This record gives sequence, C-alpha cells and structure tokens, in this order.
Amino acid sequence: MIRIEQQPWAEMVAHAQAIYPNECVGVMLGNSRNGAKTVTEALRMENVHDGPQAARYELDQKALLAADTEARARKLELIGIYHSHPDCDAYFSETDLRNSCPWYSFVVLSIKNGTFDHANSWLPDADQTSADKEDLEYGEK
Repeated sequence: MIRIEQQPWAEMVAHAQAIYPNECVGVMLGNSRNGAKTVTEALRMENVHDGPQAARYELDQKALLAADTEARARKLELIGIYHSHPDCDAYFSETDLRNSCPWYSFVVLSIKNGTFDHANSWLPDADQTSADKEDLEYGEK
C-alpha cells in the first residue's frame, strides 16, 4: 500500500502535465511503516533519455543516488519513482520492468490530451520479470 499526500500528488500531476507530450520522471520521498508507505515529497528529475522522450524516460543514476542521499540526510526514505505515460494507460511496460529496482514502488500517471486521467502503482519482483499492482491512494482520497 502506498499513500501519496495531497501536496506531492499535486506536484506529480503538475509535472506530468507540464512535460506532456513527453514522459516525466521524478522520485517520491517519505516513510514506510508496517508495509504501508507514505509519500510526503515529490522531487522532479530530468528525463535524460537521448531518444524520443514521448515514449521513454531515463533517470540519471547519479541524480537518483543524490536524491537517496538527500532523503537519508532528512530522515526520509526514497519510496519510489514516478513517471508519466502520455496518451496511454498507466501500465508497467516491459521497458519499465527491465529498468526497475525491486525495492521501489513505481507510480505511473496516465496523461491524456495533456490532462491527468488515472494512475497505478507497481511493485516489480526481485528478478524484474513481473510487477504486481500495488494499492494506491493519492491526494484527497
């Protein structure tokens, strides 16, 4: 179960809509207790994919490490990574799975015609061969 508080959720949606029609990427910071994760901050990251960014994102590994270091310094955890899917559903693609980390939640936001449509969260397995849908609550839900 992952719960994203109202402020970070608003930031994630604004980021995805601002980057449309390209894919955005960012990280989610917060804490986890008894299997429940709470996201209290969202940090925008740069999509460094050198090809068409409408179909793929790439996260700079040094930036990811810096975000993790910042989280720890602030007594938070790097809960996961979010990204958008422009003009399609919030599924976890084969590319997403191949590039995933099994210790993170992956929130995918569907942005259709520049507007938020829906979102899902995914938990990849240790072998990065499949990902289960994770219960997701966000904003004022």
